Amino acid sequence: MSLDSFLLELLEDPIDHQNLLYVAEKNVLYNPRRRVAYEVRGSIPVMLDSEARPVADDEHEALTSDPTGVWTGATS
Repeated sequence: MSLDSFLLELLEDPIDHQNLLYVAEKNVLYNPRRRVAYEVRGSIPVMLDSEARPVADDEHEALTSDPTGVWTGATS
């Protein structure tokens, strides 16, 4: 289940307070600046720094080049 567009507008990284890349197929919100991924469980993003997992170079490349990825944050 993908995240609601309204929720996507509100989400930001809890540490650097910037936007995230949401890749629904992988169920992750990804911060390419910090190279950490936050899991989305069902339709609930787990935005705890202690739950974030590091992302290796190959996964970083795959996530940032995924054409289905959507950036969080207000679009206007």
